Amino acid sequence: MPRHLLTDPVFVRALYERDFTTVFAMAHDAGISFNRIAEACALKSDRVSQIARGAAAVTALATVERIADGLRIPGDLLRLAAQPWEDTAAHSTESHHGEDDPMKRRNLLRGALAAGLTAPALAALTAARTDVDQTLSPDMPQDLADLEAAAESYGYGYHGQQPTRVLADLVTDFTTLRPLLTVPQPAPVRARLCRTAGQMAGMTAIVLHDLGSRRESRAWFATAARAAAESGDDQLHAWVLAREAMVPLNYGAPKAAAGLAERACHVAGHRPTAAATLAAAVAARAYALNHQSEQARAAIGAADALMDRLPEGERSDTWLTYGEQKHHVHLSHAFTTLGDTRLARVSQERALELSAPTSTMTRTLLNIDAAACSHHDGDTEQACRRTVAALTGLPVDYRTGLVRRRALDLYEAIPAQHHHERAVRELRDVVVG
Repeated sequence: MPRHLLTDPVFVRALYERDFTTVFAMAHDAGISFNRIAEACALKSDRVSQIARGAAAVTALATVERIADGLRIPGDLLRLAAQPWEDTAAHSTESHHGEDDPMKRRNLLRGALAAGLTAPALAALTAARTDVDQTLSPDMPQDLADLEAAAESYGYGYHGQQPTRVLADLVTDFTTLRPLLTVPQPAPVRARLCRTAGQMAGMTAIVLHDLGSRRESRAWFATAARAAAESGDDQLHAWVLAREAMVPLNYGAPKAAAGLAERACHVAGHRPTAAATLAAAVAARAYALNHQSEQARAAIGAADALMDRLPEGERSDTWLTYGEQKHHVHLSHAFTTLGDTRLARVSQERALELSAPTSTMTRTLLNIDAAACSHHDGDTEQACRRTVAALTGLPVDYRTGLVRRRALDLYEAIPAQHHHERAVRELRDVVVG
């Protein structure tokens, strides 16, 4: 724990009252990430962030003691007995005032380790490591690797979690980047920080898009694009542009979507990368919605060609990569829009085979695509019933945003003279409700 916090009256009072909402929030503001706090205190990172937001509390004495040990908070500040490491820490402090030398430190360490890896011995080792580690921190922030790992884990999507919960966790970790970005860093470290910021901001925008918050989604994509550009990672920048194109694509502005997708294709270049393949697939969908069937089929061909050459490392099923499942999800919508129901169904079946049972939103969108194919082939009643079944089988939190928009698109595609039919009325009631 930074020494200036241990003398801050507000922080000291929070410690005395065991108000860990304030303690964790102030520690976070001082540059200690929730991941780092969680690791030090043997807590889950989401629990730490909940405590900092006031959504959870610490009541168990054993947990208070773990926090004291993990964050090196003297016991008396938390109304605890002195912790085993405090005597060793005092010896370590003496060395900073010239009251120690290498020989004395060696003897202290040998004495502490004579009884084995006891708590005082481990504290002495930690103090020695921290002394050097702190001198390295300006060149390599301790939290950077944690944040990069967090960004990678968020890339695996919802995994059955409510989008709003994923959003809260993502934004909490995103704010951890601020103290690292506000201090001078070596150029390679700054680039990695900006890359992580671009990834997290882009994924936040994806969740907001899925929830139907278009304005906020665009704002986060703009932040992601700035971070990606500063990182110097063209593929990340292209990924952000391609994902941003899906906002106007899914909410009634296909010409704007085509423009963004074309920019993404240009930035990505001609190499077979996840971003280049995504950009081509999104462009195909935009052209199809614009009734530019020739351009749409050309873009599908380009996406297929890139997919065939895509390196294995970029084929995993995450938001940041481009796997076969994602490819068929895009092709399903493109072919459905083009009215090529045979190829659309091929992609729908393959995408469903590759989609995990927890991929709730993706599976629902594929079922709505299949319903749209039924409508195109003349079975409007079946289309409505299938869409109603897909929507009513969803948790309430999923019946908004993108899913609702797709269902509404299907309803609006049904000629007005059929709107009095029972199945069509049921679809309208579910979409409006």
